[in-house]
Amino acid sequence: MSVSFIQANTNGRLHGAHEPSISPLNRGFLYGDAIYEVWRTYRGVIFAWEEHWRRLEESARALHLDLLFTRGPMLEEIRRTIAAFRAATNFTGELYIRLQITRGSGAIGLDTALAERADFVLLVQPCPELTVAKMTTGLTLSVATTVRRNSIESLSPAWKTGNYLNNVLALREARSRGADEVVILNLAGEITEAAVSNIGFVRDGIVLTPPVSAGILCGITRGLLLDKIAAEAGVTMREETVRPEDLAGIEECFLISTTKDVMPVAAIDAARFRVYPESVAMRLKAAFGNYVTEYVRDHPELKV
Repeated sequence: MSVSFIQANTNGRLHGAHEPSISPLNRGFLYGDAIYEVWRTYRGVIFAWEEHWRRLEESARALHLDLLFTRGPMLEEIRRTIAAFRAATNFTGELYIRLQITRGSGAIGLDTALAERADFVLLVQPCPELTVAKMTTGLTLSVATTVRRNSIESLSPAWKTGNYLNNVLALREARSRGADEVVILNLAGEITEAAVSNIGFVRDGIVLTPPVSAGILCGITRGLLLDKIAAEAGVTMREETVRPEDLAGIEECFLISTTKDVMPVAAIDAARFRVYPESVAMRLKAAFGNYVTEYVRDHPELKV
């Protein structure tokens, strides 16, 4: 079995992800009535376990979705799923772990009272890696013009839900122009984030990242950089509104995500940015790597 295999765990039942496991009446399938979180491992240790779990709980509260388990039992389910994946594939590298929770199944209808009980699905696969070429040359991005980010007053992007149709359509548009990723604007025309990553800019040596109020996911890696790692690396980082017309004055750009930490960006449409080994983005990436090393050392209980 190759590493293209994805191990699944549906409500405690281990199986290959290609096998059916939820009812066609599942509300996650019918309505996107679901939440999820993604972890990755570093040197076999689940990174930022508590931070992701707290965000999962916040998303559940926002959707009035009752979690039927606590973090301890779910960690054991994750261990079982990883063990099954490694047994099936002999893969020893770093892992991507996705936990999806839906409100469950029931009679067709939008009323949440129709749901019987929450379901969970765990998925484990190799963690995707950015190629050396892309790390050296940087990603290319394009601004979506046909869709905008959800307003925080509607379906808030701060909730990590199962509804990603805005992101799907925005990314499709950017890919149709040959870009690696998309930049999504909010209704005010401000830059928010990429399809599945937060975004950072460097202007006059200072790192800027759009504020949560612009309509973004509260990224775990972004939060660690903003609250702790950047300052320890001697880098000033702050939240600030950025608009497409500001890109001409931007020196560097990078994406921020759980699976790939800091990823340099070479261009957003016609705007070009510097990508080089001594850049501010690479300083942040190195500082993040140091933080990961300390985390792995301090959390042997999360070794899987």
